[in-house]
Amino acid sequence: MAGLEEYKPCAAMVAAQCIYAALALWAKAVFTRGMSTMVFVVYRQAIATVFLVPIAIIANRRKMKETRLGMTGFSLIFVASLFGATVNQYVYYQGLHLGSSSMATAMSNLIPAITFVMAASVGLERVDVRKVRSLAKIFGTVVCVGGAMVMAFFKGPRLLNSSSLVDLNLLLHLSVSSKWVMGALFLVCSSCCWSLWLILQVPICKSYVDPLTLSAWMCFLSTLQSAVLVFFLLPDLNAWKIRSLFELCCCIFAGAFGSGVTFYLQSWCISVRGPLYSAMFNPLSTVITTVVAAAFLHEELHIGSLFGATAVVAGLYIVLWGKAGDGGSKSGSATEHSHDVEKAATRSDSQLDVGEGITAPLLAVGNPAEK
Repeated sequence: MAGLEEYKPCAAMVAAQCIYAALALWAKAVFTRGMSTMVFVVYRQAIATVFLVPIAIIANRRKMKETRLGMTGFSLIFVASLFGATVNQYVYYQGLHLGSSSMATAMSNLIPAITFVMAASVGLERVDVRKVRSLAKIFGTVVCVGGAMVMAFFKGPRLLNSSSLVDLNLLLHLSVSSKWVMGALFLVCSSCCWSLWLILQVPICKSYVDPLTLSAWMCFLSTLQSAVLVFFLLPDLNAWKIRSLFELCCCIFAGAFGSGVTFYLQSWCISVRGPLYSAMFNPLSTVITTVVAAAFLHEELHIGSLFGATAVVAGLYIVLWGKAGDGGSKSGSATEHSHDVEKAATRSDSQLDVGEGITAPLLAVGNPAEK
């Protein structure tokens, strides 16, 4: 049983990436049929709230007093919901609608690099230019950003069109539609919001470590925030109509699994292994989405998208390699660390000890028990 415990975070992240891939493909089809991206976010978060709140109440009915939110905790969760759910999902779905499902999932691989830059900027990540590992993290970040720029501004010929592959003029063709570029920029903005959400998990998990209730609060607050946003930006009541069973099922899947299940899996995995561990699985959804979109949805693949996605994924693992050396001399095991976090979650003060888990360092990946 102890051996199976070590694979739980991995299995959770694989499941989450499969859900993200399915949701990207399904949502793209729904938006193509005319559903509003803003209204979709409201429905998604509302369904997630209905799905999570009863489960959270039942699961924590014996320790309701211990899981109360103070003003500081509520403020942190409100901000995390605003950026990590409301704004993040709005700009992500706008980018998905304007671009492609393959580009949307590929752009999510920017998250570790952006998280590293943000963490280094506020002093939560160590950077020493005299060390190879630190240089690797910086170089990997540059490669990730370069790959994203290629995806945005160099579309190129279709990948599976053999006649265009031999045409040098087509290969060097740099003009892309403004719609495609705007989609890419929206997706980069989404990655920035998600990176900020990951960083905010550090102070949140120090004072409030129950992933299930935390996810329920985030979905509830995001529902209110996104509804207010739609009220001011999209006053047309016809936009709220669900026109088919296909759209209804997509909203239910997005809420129950895309938000409810994945938010819980992400929060739990972050509390056990750290934010960058969850981010390292992002390329899996890219591969799944690209293969399915090309095979079944006939989505066009372009040279620029292939080169850019390859660069982003390569940069991701360069950053991860750089992170693998942080605190390498310190001892501990993933199993012991997971057990410590689980015990901390049951303490009456619901506090994680400073220096455990995701708090030191913020992006720990190599050995999750490092302090």
